[in-house]
Amino acid sequence: MSGQQDAQAEWIDGKGIAADPLSSEPTVPVPVHQRDTEWELPNGFAWVYYGEGSTGVERPVIIADGFNLGRSDLQWLAQGLDGGEYKFLTELRRRGRTVVLLGFDERTARIQDNAQAAMAAIHQAIAERRGDDRLVVGGFSMGGLITRYALAKMELQRMDHQTALYFSYDTPHRGGVIPIGLQAFAHFIPTENDFATQMNSPAARQMLWRHYNSETGEVRQDAMRTDFLKELERMGDWPAIPRKIGVANGTGDGTGVDVPAGEVALRSTGLIGFPGSVWYTQAEGADATVAELKRLIPFKQKTVTTPDLPELDGAPGGTLDSYRIVADALVAKGGQVDLVHPTICFVPTVSAVAIRDIDRPSDLYAKVDTLPAEESELDDFFCSPTTTAHTAVTEELCSWILDRLP
Repeated sequence: MSGQQDAQAEWIDGKGIAADPLSSEPTVPVPVHQRDTEWELPNGFAWVYYGEGSTGVERPVIIADGFNLGRSDLQWLAQGLDGGEYKFLTELRRRGRTVVLLGFDERTARIQDNAQAAMAAIHQAIAERRGDDRLVVGGFSMGGLITRYALAKMELQRMDHQTALYFSYDTPHRGGVIPIGLQAFAHFIPTENDFATQMNSPAARQMLWRHYNSETGEVRQDAMRTDFLKELERMGDWPAIPRKIGVANGTGDGTGVDVPAGEVALRSTGLIGFPGSVWYTQAEGADATVAELKRLIPFKQKTVTTPDLPELDGAPGGTLDSYRIVADALVAKGGQVDLVHPTICFVPTVSAVAIRDIDRPSDLYAKVDTLPAEESELDDFFCSPTTTAHTAVTEELCSWILDRLP
């Protein structure tokens, strides 16, 4: 194989590794009800779907898009809400609810910037609303963080958001987890790529529990996350007026993903495509090796280690097919792989329901269902009976939310 072909084999974009599956391009497009109108907002926009039989905004439910690269594609988001085993968008409309899908001009922008779109959407929903029914406001994944921040800021500024219920759907309230070996790999790819852009974006640095610094190789909470959490704390951490509920795609019984710590997750076994590179599942202890990265053009090799992190990959939580996406990208470039653990935890259950924390294994793997409900910062929460993909729209989780709408 020529040197040019080798170089091409060592470029992958990796765009889907950290993307929110709900707002990614659907595998099989499905027909969905078309929007009734559209709102232009600061740093974003919204598609508005009136309830069945209605010609205006009534009993509005605002649903914010999650993390991904670039401008929101609300057609994909609508298909994600209606294209699975449960048609959440359709059911909300059937119940006479106006659904406002909130999108952003750049989904990797700072949470504070995209919260401006959320605040504007709330104001416009109030202005166009028929009657005086209070709002429901929330989002999937990072959309739950954006709307949480927006409502808290409106209360701090004494703006009347007229919101009765805040909801989050597998939102990383305590942080999300992308394996450090994969974060490092994003910057090991010898050309610019979407995965590296995502990992160094403001939103990722605010969202991730631990971030790999591409300049220093340090693994720690990013300064942007520290500043964001401090700002949230100054605003009271949460909005005080609405009732706050949340659901987790992970289980609440302590059962995680079958991914033992310290094992090979993925190995590149061919002659091209980062040959000899190995990624390991996260193990505890200082200087745990999580990746041995190798490339041909320009030649380089690097061992990536982590400092005293818990066994994150197999924790209870909503999952992503992160290693499968890398493996598929390598194979697409002509490489060969040994894929052992394609699917790992992305949003731990304790993060999604804002109870305890990720730092200690005893908390990370806690049987949330048996803990006192008041330990959570949410007023009520529900965990999936079985481990499901991050933001997977399931009947159990959606029905639980629907039963609690005002």
